[in-house]
Amino acid sequence: MSYTKEQIQFMGVSLDTSSMESTISRIESSIFAQNFMQHCVVNVAKLVNMQRDTELANSVNSCDLINIDGMGVVWGARSCGHRVPERVAGVDLFHHLLTMSARCEFPVFLLGATEDVVTQTVEVIKTQNPDLKIAGYHHGYFWDDEKAVVEKIQKSGAKLLFIAITSPKKENFINKWQDSLGVNFVMGVGGTFDVVAGKVKRAPVWMQNYGLEWLYRVIQEPGRMWKRYLITNSKFAYLLLKEKLKFKKID
Repeated sequence: MSYTKEQIQFMGVSLDTSSMESTISRIESSIFAQNFMQHCVVNVAKLVNMQRDTELANSVNSCDLINIDGMGVVWGARSCGHRVPERVAGVDLFHHLLTMSARCEFPVFLLGATEDVVTQTVEVIKTQNPDLKIAGYHHGYFWDDEKAVVEKIQKSGAKLLFIAITSPKKENFINKWQDSLGVNFVMGVGGTFDVVAGKVKRAPVWMQNYGLEWLYRVIQEPGRMWKRYLITNSKFAYLLLKEKLKFKKID
């Protein structure tokens, strides 16, 4: 099994630019080799937040594999001269890895969201992947006893752990407990369980392709989201300008 590992340095982060297919092959090979891989994806908001949140930045930069989720980051990196053939969206990678896990007989553990949502997510993915082994699952409201949840994951026999908790909590949790989880692969999947369970609708494909998923979220929740995205996108534009100027100086 082969894969192509390609990285770029963008806004202080080593981003992997491999294709979806190559990314899945790399993860599969790592699990078969009994190695540990800490994975995350980055979008515009996460890159912006990393500039002021040192703990988040350390947690992300400690990952073994960092994929580009947001089209804004893809376009920003390309504008600085980097070769980025495609985005590797976290929700799409999640589904591909479930298919791979079913084929390879890798047990998985799901952690995060509310009790109702994670339970519904388990039911949906079992229907989609009848051969998939669910080693266990737990809701995301466990902060008064993190150790007990970590022990539950460790004893489950899971090979892959998917964590659907908001940033930066999931990144910091993974970085804190990575040596105690007992899994070979751990990935933060944000709001993916809400999408799978049908609680939240994903943006239409054409909006995904044009990097307008943020706009779709604003349309769905204008009162809560418009200010967040206005500020975040403005800060990213400023950071991108600085990155382009730095890139020109290097040239």
